[in-house]
Amino acid sequence: MLDWKDGQPYSHRFDDVYFSTDSGIDEARHVFLLGNHLAERFAALSANDSFCIGETRFGTGLSFLCAWQLFEQTAPAGASLDFSSVERFPLSDDELRTALALWPELASQSEALSARWHRRVPGWNRWSFADGRVRLTLACADADEALPQLPAHCVDAWFLNGFSPAKNPEMWSENVLTNIARASREGATLATYTSAGWIRRGLQQVGVEVEKAQGFGHKREMTCGRISIPSQLKFAGEFPRTAIVIGGGIAGCATAHALAQRGISVTLIERAPQLASAASGNPRGILHARFGAGGDHLHRLVLASYGHALGLMDEVLLIDCESRVECGLLQLACKEVETKRISRLAEREWPDHLMQFVNAERASQLAGVEMKFGGLWFPAGGWVVPPKLCAVLVHHERIELRLGIEVDGLRKVASCWSVNGRDALGVEWSAEADVVVVSCAHSAKKLAQFEHFPLIPVRGQITLVPESEMSQALQSVVCGDGYCAPAVEGVHVMGATHAFDDESTEIRNVDHADNLTSLDEYAPALRQALGEVNLDELQGRASVRCSAPGSTPLVGEVEQGLYCSLAHGTRGLLTAGVSAEV
Repeated sequence: MLDWKDGQPYSHRFDDVYFSTDSGIDEARHVFLLGNHLAERFAALSANDSFCIGETRFGTGLSFLCAWQLFEQTAPAGASLDFSSVERFPLSDDELRTALALWPELASQSEALSARWHRRVPGWNRWSFADGRVRLTLACADADEALPQLPAHCVDAWFLNGFSPAKNPEMWSENVLTNIARASREGATLATYTSAGWIRRGLQQVGVEVEKAQGFGHKREMTCGRISIPSQLKFAGEFPRTAIVIGGGIAGCATAHALAQRGISVTLIERAPQLASAASGNPRGILHARFGAGGDHLHRLVLASYGHALGLMDEVLLIDCESRVECGLLQLACKEVETKRISRLAEREWPDHLMQFVNAERASQLAGVEMKFGGLWFPAGGWVVPPKLCAVLVHHERIELRLGIEVDGLRKVASCWSVNGRDALGVEWSAEADVVVVSCAHSAKKLAQFEHFPLIPVRGQITLVPESEMSQALQSVVCGDGYCAPAVEGVHVMGATHAFDDESTEIRNVDHADNLTSLDEYAPALRQALGEVNLDELQGRASVRCSAPGSTPLVGEVEQGLYCSLAHGTRGLLTAGVSAEV
């Protein structure tokens, strides 16, 4: 909880101020911006360069906002800024707004940060600002836990921004300093307001050349440094300038978007005559995040993906009745296994803006229809129109669409990759790029480099059910083994079935029946409200998702310059965006 002392943010936990009582903004600019020579370094960037700053305590976000403002003032158009920070005790929404109100000259940046802040989740968060030109990665976790997970040799400048070393020694431990060195590029700089001798000696032990500099305000000295990386550890790769993405669903479109924002020219290839023609083509997709109670890697992935998806949609897709509705989502404890999972989740503290634990009575109030079970309430949950999301993601000057191209082969040509295929008329087609990203679901197995991948086709069918006078009252998405969304233009969307190793897309009445039976199990009053349903008159859509053992996406480098974003299964709306960032 944020405290105040003499009109300034103060931490009773660490018995220390968040920034100088003389002027926090001037201190941040003097210590971190001037101490790392950022104005000159930003101005020297090329149009497609990216500069990365690392920080050891986010606090109120003041240092981030100062760096962002300076970057926009001095860096050339086309350059981008990545800012990675850690914060174990994030402020609440109101606390952040109140603290940043002290600096009206940062009002526009503060407003944008506050809007994203409402999407934060425990663990990893990643948000974009300034039309994707500025990117913030925030780990709401201990520095000891988060810093080892940063990529090696990626940071150009460090803001060593913790409370007083005497009052928060863990932030200045040998492990923290070692991981700062590990994550640094050759020649990376650092700056901190402290000049404590044991801090300087600790930095020197991990390879930092340190020097004292003029401090800010009443502080006589501060510490600056430069990191030397052993030659055998220096980064030798080159940043790509061109990319080909294969697959025009959510995964491919999100990947193309992430690459284009970094100044890379992207060719997006889709075999169908339009985007989102397969599993991403449903008329509505549900933002459904099912967290595991054990805190394993899948739980952490879903948690980070959910927060990122909400922020990405805030950025690119307006909340309106045609493309996205944030109506909230109920995850019902309709089975014993779900009751146990939710009970274990309740043993931890969760921010109310992320999820809340509700009984059946409160669930009924939120849904607008009687609910037999309580469970989890996700205030930011709801639905989105996936084809519209895909279209917005690829609406970028650096993305070229090539539709109706069936890719049948990839091969390495010198330092590039060549993609070969045929268009709808059977005419041969080929293109080259520095990197290729394969995001075409289970059809990737047709390519030699992916034929050994454990990709599993999973058929799913949704059901479109006309609303009734009683079902009109439904005002949130409700989920059990399936889901049902509030009616739009007189129609509810519910689903979805799961059939492994089934690639048929025909509409089956038996699947409509399964969806209705599932609804009767987790929300019997809602099923009753729909009344009699003639299966032969129902509309629906069947598509084939791609999954893999473990139910986690397969994302990353396959060979040098060849990457993939595959097997998103039923979580594609959540995991595609953060996978694209990876």
